[in-house]
Amino acid sequence: MPPGPVATSADRLRQVTLVVVGAAAMAVAAWGAGAFGGQEIQNAASGALAADATVLAPGTGAFRVWSVIYLALIVTVILQALPSRAALPLHRTLGWWVLASLVLNAAWISAAQLGLLGLTVPIIGALVAVLARCLVLLRARPAAPRLDSLIVGTTVGLYLGWVCVATVANVTAVLAFSSWDLSFLPEGVWVTVVLAVAAAVCGVTALAAGQRAVAIGVTLTSTWGLVWIAIGRLTAGPDSTITVVVALAAAAVVLLLGALGAVRAPRPATAPSPRA
Repeated sequence: MPPGPVATSADRLRQVTLVVVGAAAMAVAAWGAGAFGGQEIQNAASGALAADATVLAPGTGAFRVWSVIYLALIVTVILQALPSRAALPLHRTLGWWVLASLVLNAAWISAAQLGLLGLTVPIIGALVAVLARCLVLLRARPAAPRLDSLIVGTTVGLYLGWVCVATVANVTAVLAFSSWDLSFLPEGVWVTVVLAVAAAVCGVTALAAGQRAVAIGVTLTSTWGLVWIAIGRLTAGPDSTITVVVALAAAAVVLLLGALGAVRAPRPATAPSPRA
């Protein structure tokens, strides 16, 4: 069997940077959850991001998904930091992009905590772009042991699916708390259009993911977010029957397209598992 790729100083730099930035990002996430003198995100920015701030805000329980996403990110960072994984094509290809996503997530939390609501939109837009880039790179199927492909693919899918829905809520919050008068648009019309677009983006992303783990991850978190938008209108308010109906319909569409994407996705390219 020919020897695998040899780790370089650039590989080691990527690993060390990813671990350091990953640890810092988790500390910022804890700050965003109320630790270290911070306040919970729903209480930041004058409550603009609270569960009852707009008709497209997910209910409070929706944000438990971050525990799963952060756990997946921690496992991904640890996996990429293993000496035996330094030179794997998968981690060489995605390592810096995963790091960029951690930086942007920390930047978004910081902007929200500091009350810079308008700044959260370009940051979350950049985060979506980075995760979309990760998806494109994964579709190229860089060789890796099956475990690595499963973990990284699941992490990117979970992260991207949730952030796509969170972007809808984020933009709606910024518009609602801006000085723009949008009352000329009937609520039923713009809610339907926005949720239809969200369902199309999330569903098509899952359908075209090209890797089963990614398709399942995108489907789970985007469906979760859309369902919790409906739950939020039924529990926390503001009341909106049209939002409940359209959000549940959007979740059903994403679930269907995601299931098709998972069934159609080929197995990722594999490489021999390196010795630990």
